[in-house]
Amino acid sequence: MDSSTATATRGLTSAEAAARLAGDGPNTVSAPAPRPLVARVGRQLADPLIALLLVAAVVTALLDDLPDTAVILLVVTVNTLIGVVQEVRADRAIAALDQLAAPTARVVRDGADQILPAARLVRGDLVRLEAGDIVPADLDLADGQRASFDESALTGESVPVHRRAGDEAGAGTVLTSGRATGLVVRTGAASSLGRISALVARTRPGPTPLQQRLAALGRVLGGTAVAVSAVVFALGVLAGEPVARMAITAVSLVVAAVPESLPAVVTLALALGARRMARTRAIPRRLHAVETLGSVTVIASDKTGTLTQNRMSVQQAVTADGTRYTVSGTGYSPDGEVRRDGEPVPATDDLRDLARAGLLCNDAELIAPAGDRTDWTAAGDPMEAALVTLAARCRLDPASERTRVPRLAEHPFDQATRRMTTVHALSDGAFLVVSKGAPESLLDAGPDSMLLDAAAELATDGLRVLAISAATVPTLPDPADPPALRVMGLVGIGDPLRDTARDTAAAFEAAGVRLVLITGDHPATAAAIGAQLGILAPGDPVARGDLGPLTADDIDRARVYARIQPEQKLDIIAELQRRGDVVAMTGDGVNDAPALRRADIGVAMGGGTEVARQAAELVLVDDNLGTVATAIGEGRRIYDNIRRFLRYALSGGIAELLVMLAGPFLGMPLPLLPGQLLWVNLLTHGIPGVAMGAEPAEAGVLRRRPRSPQESVLGDGLLRSVLLGGLCVAAVVLAAGVTAHQLDRPWQSVMFVVLGLAQLGVALAVRATPGPGTKRNWSLLGAVAASAVLQIAGVLLAPLQSLLGTESLTLAELSACAAVSLVPGAALRLTTLWSVRRPADT
Repeated sequence: MDSSTATATRGLTSAEAAARLAGDGPNTVSAPAPRPLVARVGRQLADPLIALLLVAAVVTALLDDLPDTAVILLVVTVNTLIGVVQEVRADRAIAALDQLAAPTARVVRDGADQILPAARLVRGDLVRLEAGDIVPADLDLADGQRASFDESALTGESVPVHRRAGDEAGAGTVLTSGRATGLVVRTGAASSLGRISALVARTRPGPTPLQQRLAALGRVLGGTAVAVSAVVFALGVLAGEPVARMAITAVSLVVAAVPESLPAVVTLALALGARRMARTRAIPRRLHAVETLGSVTVIASDKTGTLTQNRMSVQQAVTADGTRYTVSGTGYSPDGEVRRDGEPVPATDDLRDLARAGLLCNDAELIAPAGDRTDWTAAGDPMEAALVTLAARCRLDPASERTRVPRLAEHPFDQATRRMTTVHALSDGAFLVVSKGAPESLLDAGPDSMLLDAAAELATDGLRVLAISAATVPTLPDPADPPALRVMGLVGIGDPLRDTARDTAAAFEAAGVRLVLITGDHPATAAAIGAQLGILAPGDPVARGDLGPLTADDIDRARVYARIQPEQKLDIIAELQRRGDVVAMTGDGVNDAPALRRADIGVAMGGGTEVARQAAELVLVDDNLGTVATAIGEGRRIYDNIRRFLRYALSGGIAELLVMLAGPFLGMPLPLLPGQLLWVNLLTHGIPGVAMGAEPAEAGVLRRRPRSPQESVLGDGLLRSVLLGGLCVAAVVLAAGVTAHQLDRPWQSVMFVVLGLAQLGVALAVRATPGPGTKRNWSLLGAVAASAVLQIAGVLLAPLQSLLGTESLTLAELSACAAVSLVPGAALRLTTLWSVRRPADT
């Protein structure tokens, strides 16, 4: 056997692969170069508000107003620094997610199937593909069984193209049907998709829906601030203030009143929230998924792997004569025991023939323990792996059986016929045909009625039931149109519910999220699982996709759907969305991709097909639906923190506008100087605002109803709270200023101190109220304390007095300022507590 033939059957050795990987590099497209520091700084300085400040700095410098010039440049420098740091942190968080979501490939190394990161593929690797897999590198196909590829990623042509042995499959194309193996001929940037991927990698994602809504809000706030500042400018000029100073004041007021750090805070909150989700084994592939998760109202889940352990095993088998066997064992280990009537028995010839047929009509491989891994695993479909394990537990050697009866042709599983058929060569020149599929697709109601009854009993026990048929024929048949086959028997495949599945269903119910089960299983199997989960009560309907099109009434009433075709999932999702629900849909197969894209949040299983993962917004690494509940809580926490920042920042902005607008009518022509406004803005909107994004989740975040996606970001009482906070801060600032003015004290410095401290008090008032044992956000407390010290330093330290135009205050005056500054925060906190408790009281 020459080296090329050996490679085509046993793959490369680990040593050969390591050498080629070192020589050629990983099978990845070079990541785009990080944005240069100069470009990042330029992006920050290009912000319209920062540009206004730079113009103001030039004007003050020309007027020889050096203190104001210094303050403006300080604000620009600090804001730019914070913006650059936030952008770098967000980019790093997103890059880390890309690494976590990297695709995998099924590769033959050292003669055994392995699941490896696609980045580790090298030239000469033997890759196995099943329907739904994305081709990880350019392949020279060694085998193609009814293999059709979607090549739209390369050619734009949406019609699948048939490929056979000797053809090439390009990286990035999708095997939509059939099965194939191929040798890697080009990797990374040298592959056919390399050039396209390089272009895509340089394309930055657009803003999320939330960012777009906040940008629109920012434009409204900016317009309002400009209008109020124009009024302040006119009032100041009429009161005799210099035009230049009032112009600088108006610009400073616009900058101070609009939370210009909001976009950066939102991006960072989403990116870091996505990283936190990833640590819980839920990887958001798009940032907007983090936000949308918080408003999900329906989760449409499949069964296998999400609600169950995805460790499928044949628990019962029924041979053609009706004899029933139970099979024990753990996971995919070949160790197990066959029992009949409760007594251990050796596998009979009929049972071995049934197990052998299931092994041959099968593409899965068992992977023995190796290295640090102590348990058996599987490559391929878990259900097929369960059939391979059954053969091993019946004392058949899978490799020897497959070698003795080699496969010649196959018709992969077809959703329409609900069966898979393979053709094998026998040593006497005849051919063995094997089919496996749904009992109703292989059994006849008359002669096989006994087995149909047995299938119904197995399904009632919550098992997934497959029928297996076989026949020996003298001539090579077409597997797409097999001859009449003899029924070998049934297998009942069990996949136990996860230990947390029922608790997960209850958690969704408490969170106002409706869990529905959508499966292709037998109605009795689906009903049994629904009852175990607690989502199906006795007498509740089970919607069936095999009885005709589902009606709106079916979808409205049902919590469990059985015998559902992939295209019917689209109908279910569309009807739920028409009713106003926000739908998260789980899936793992190539046929699930359209439904995953149609849903508001597509949730792919980490162990599913690459097509499903690419179509989804969220990938569950552990295939556990309970992880979605955690992710929903994280999404709600992030959205709460964004609203918390808005409540804090907009309250301060409104307060500044009101103070500057009302001051002249109270005998204070210019309540605050431009430098003082910018200093307050710097201390309040800077580090405290960023730290607010790290607030923990509120207690009971998963025990409240999801928010409506149509709800404004300022909805649900937030606008009222913002206005109340702004009025309260403005009232105490003006009251303090008027009192100091009447007492002939430095009223402007008093207003400056009270304005800054009152806003910081609001930051503490809007903090989250986490549940017991939750770690507090000490960074916010530290940021508020540091800002408060700097705010007071502005009236105590001579250099800052010269810079800001403030005057010294006595200890008694500072104590009075601190005391009145607590009023707005206390009022807001009491209002929040009252609004939280009121629903329980009424």
